[in-house]
Amino acid sequence: MSSDLSPLESYRIINEPYYEAVANECELFSAAFANRLPILLKGPTGCGKTRFVERMAWQLGRPLLTVSCHEDMTTSDLVGRFLVIGGETVWRDGPLTMAVRHGAICYLDEIVEARKDTTVVIHPLADDRRLLPIEKLGTVLRAPPEFALVISYNPGYQSVLKELKQSTRQRFVALEFDYPKTGLEKTIIQKESGVSFGMASALVQFAQLTRNLKGNGLEEGASTRLLVHAGRLIQSGRTPSEACTAAITHALTDDADLIAAITALQESVLGTADGD
Repeated sequence: MSSDLSPLESYRIINEPYYEAVANECELFSAAFANRLPILLKGPTGCGKTRFVERMAWQLGRPLLTVSCHEDMTTSDLVGRFLVIGGETVWRDGPLTMAVRHGAICYLDEIVEARKDTTVVIHPLADDRRLLPIEKLGTVLRAPPEFALVISYNPGYQSVLKELKQSTRQRFVALEFDYPKTGLEKTIIQKESGVSFGMASALVQFAQLTRNLKGNGLEEGASTRLLVHAGRLIQSGRTPSEACTAAITHALTDDADLIAAITALQESVLGTADGD
């Protein structure tokens, strides 16, 4: 085991994150980690992918470095760069290099948002070599057994321009995520927000109606994350209508016609919901 973990102590998750398993994803992740296999998480926004990674990092006792990928991210943002500090030029590791060097889990969230020339750097890490070339230092790091590479993306947002290349995806063990089944989602909303089970049930029913609008104006329906946000606002004293309008309806769209349609769905469900 990598002995020098002190630089990453702040990235350790001390308290167990709340996560309800949907299927056998925890066992599959553990098996992939034990076999030094990289992991790809597929699923819609807000369905619990990030919380799942946090839960597994806690369970495996590894520090977790999370990178939110975006189109302006460069290879240097991941690997590292030279900086001038106090008149001296020093090397500063990026999150991917830190994870490799110290045996942590590196989670690249929404990998398809990054430029393709940036993500190529993960290829030698995601096969049997488990190597990270650092061209600016003229060196190559070999990942220790405790290192794990995890990436995620939302297939619903795939396009010709934002598609995960086969040369990338076929290096990974893929775990597919979706919104939890009705009963489990109600339990999660109640646990995470503190609302009554009746209110949690109404929120889930409302979310399912919005999810039926996917492809009919909405790119995505209300996620589990948004339901938790609404529940917390309700638990803080806001009315269900206020909470859902702010946390769900306006978070989903700016289109006036869609807002009116979602509001009508909201009123049809939450108008009779128990607000206790």
